[in-house]
Amino acid sequence: MFDFDSILLSSLRYLYSDEIDLEADTVLATLYAAKKYIVPALAKACVNFLETSLEAKNACVLLSQSRLFEEPDLTLRCWEVIDAQAELALKSEGFCEIDLPTLEIIVTRETLNTKEDVVFEAVLNWAEAECKRQGLPVTPANKRNVLGKALYLVRIPTMTLEEFANGAAQSDILTLEETRSIFLWYTAANKPQLEFPLVKRKGLAPQRCHRFQSSAYRSNQWRYRGRCDSIQFAVDKRIFIAGLGLYGSSCGKAEYSVKIELKRQGVVLAQNLTKFVSDGSSNTFSVWFEHPVQVEQDTFYTVSAILDGNELSYFGQEGMTEVQCGKVTFQFQCSSDSTNGTGVQGGQIPELIFYA
Repeated sequence: MFDFDSILLSSLRYLYSDEIDLEADTVLATLYAAKKYIVPALAKACVNFLETSLEAKNACVLLSQSRLFEEPDLTLRCWEVIDAQAELALKSEGFCEIDLPTLEIIVTRETLNTKEDVVFEAVLNWAEAECKRQGLPVTPANKRNVLGKALYLVRIPTMTLEEFANGAAQSDILTLEETRSIFLWYTAANKPQLEFPLVKRKGLAPQRCHRFQSSAYRSNQWRYRGRCDSIQFAVDKRIFIAGLGLYGSSCGKAEYSVKIELKRQGVVLAQNLTKFVSDGSSNTFSVWFEHPVQVEQDTFYTVSAILDGNELSYFGQEGMTEVQCGKVTFQFQCSSDSTNGTGVQGGQIPELIFYA
C-alpha cells in the first residue's frame, strides 16, 4: 500500500522548495497527487522519471497508467517499447496486471512486432490472472467470460497450422465448433466464416544503417580465424537494435557460424550464436538478436561479430564516421575489441538493423 501521507508531504515540499525525491514504488501515487492538486511541474517530473525507467517488463502497466492520467507523451513512449519488444512486453508479469480496456487496445495493435501465438498465450495468461483477481475458479469458461470480446481480437487464423494445432487448438478456451471451423479454414477449399481477424499484423519494418560507401574483395583478405570484428556506435535518439548485416563469402556459396554481441561499457546486453548462408555476392546477410535491445541516445555501444566459415570474404571500404538514417543520426568510432581489422574506415559489420 502507498503511504499517501508521506506522498502528500513530499508533494507539498516540492511546492515550497522545488525539491522532490521520486522512487519507483511511489511515483505513480505522486503523479496522481500532482494531477489532483494541479501541480503541472511535479506531474512533468513524474512523467520524466517514468520515461527513464521504462522497459519491456513495465511498459504495459505504464501504458495503462498513462492512459488513465492522460499523458500522451508517456503513452507514445510506451507504444514504442511495446511495438519493438512485443514478445518481452507480452510475456512480462506486468502484462497480466493491466485493465481490460488496455488489454483490448494492445491486442488490436497493428504494429506489434511478434508472432500471433505469443499474443494468444499472453491473452490466456491475462485471463487466468483476472479470474484470480475476481475470485473465480480458473476454468476455460471463466477465462472466456472475463475476456469477453477481447478473445476475438486475437488473429488466430494468421498463425501457422502447426502453431494453431500445438497451442490454441489445445487450450480448451475455444469451443469445439470454433476449433473445427478454424481447422477447416486452414485446409478446406470452401472456407467457413470466422469471428477472428484474418489479416496478419504489419508489425514493424526494420531500418538499416549502412556505414560503408563501397565493398571489395582481394585474394589475401578478408579472413576469419576466430578473430573479432567490432565497432562502436552512438545515436541521437532512442532506438532498438535488432541485429547486424554482415558480409559473406567472396568465392561462392558458403555457410558461416557467427556469434554477435552488443555491449555497453563492457556489459553484455545481448548475444546470439547462429548461422547464415551467403550466396557469394557482395550483398549483406542479416543476423538477428533474439529480442530487439533498447539503445539510449548519446551513449556509445559496441557491436561485435566472430565468424567461422569460408575465410575469404567481402569487406567494406570508405567508411563514414556519421550516417543519417531517417530521423536517426549514427556516429561510429573504432573499438578496442576489434582484433580482425574492422574499424570506421573499413572491414566487417556494414549494417546495423534497428527499429526507431
